[in-house]
Amino acid sequence: MAVAALVGIVLLVVGGLGVGWWAFNQIEKVEVADVLSPPSPNGMNILVVGTDSREGIESDAENADAFLGGGFSDAGPSRTDTMMILRIADGGQTLLSIPRDLWVRNPVTGENGRINAVYQSGRPALIQAVQGLGIPVHHYMEINFVSFAGLVDAVGGIEIDFPHPARDTNSGLDVPEAGTRTLDGVEALAYVRSRYYTELIDGEWVSDPTADLGRVTRQRAFVSALLRKVAGTKNPFTALSLAQTLGDSAGLKLDDAMSYPEALGLGWQLRSFDPASETLPVVGVNRGGASTLDLGPGADAVIAQFQ
Repeated sequence: MAVAALVGIVLLVVGGLGVGWWAFNQIEKVEVADVLSPPSPNGMNILVVGTDSREGIESDAENADAFLGGGFSDAGPSRTDTMMILRIADGGQTLLSIPRDLWVRNPVTGENGRINAVYQSGRPALIQAVQGLGIPVHHYMEINFVSFAGLVDAVGGIEIDFPHPARDTNSGLDVPEAGTRTLDGVEALAYVRSRYYTELIDGEWVSDPTADLGRVTRQRAFVSALLRKVAGTKNPFTALSLAQTLGDSAGLKLDDAMSYPEALGLGWQLRSFDPASETLPVVGVNRGGASTLDLGPGADAVIAQFQ
């Protein structure tokens, strides 16, 4: 879900400078400039975050259960549902997914825990936690559930090929037949959030053994397809609809250090979006019955590519 936030930057150029300036001013700017890494001649890293915030969702709204997880009881504080680093350098674009169960130190509390919970201590804390892994963060983007689903609907859905029928009763995913299926916003959200992905193979439901890591792979493929479709938008009315979706839901946020000229340049670069993908090597660690992840052998070499 996270890289869908980059759609907002692509919008700055899709409909021309007029729509771009209007769209840029609709995006909320968050105060994180003080903790961002200084610019580097080697490239730019953007921390792109998808949160599980239910802000703006009414309990009686259509498809509310898809967002609220089956009820409108206290959903608890927001956490990061997805995190990715997008690196843009002379050599091209590279995506690195950060598993939500990665065990890190919270720079605010000084305690160790899953990285997806650090968001509760504030966006600056999350940025610093990622920097603590050895990855500079030059810019920050964020999107929530509502904006993500709205973006998918605004572009007319995204085609995904399913080799087998698939489902996840936890996320709400239900694909009864194999083949190419155009996912709408709610279906897309269920797909990219699926952590208990199962497929009907030879008459039996088979769970994806890769769990959250498999979810990361599906997310990368989906958001790449979404960005390519948005970047290929030629109709200015579609571009305006996308921008209004972002502005109305207040779900897209950028760091307060990004200027309009910088965002415009970034948008042009992302019109040709075909990033390489890197996987952060991790090992599973059981901590008091909780499944967590530590950096594994080879992680230093991967992180070095983002420095």
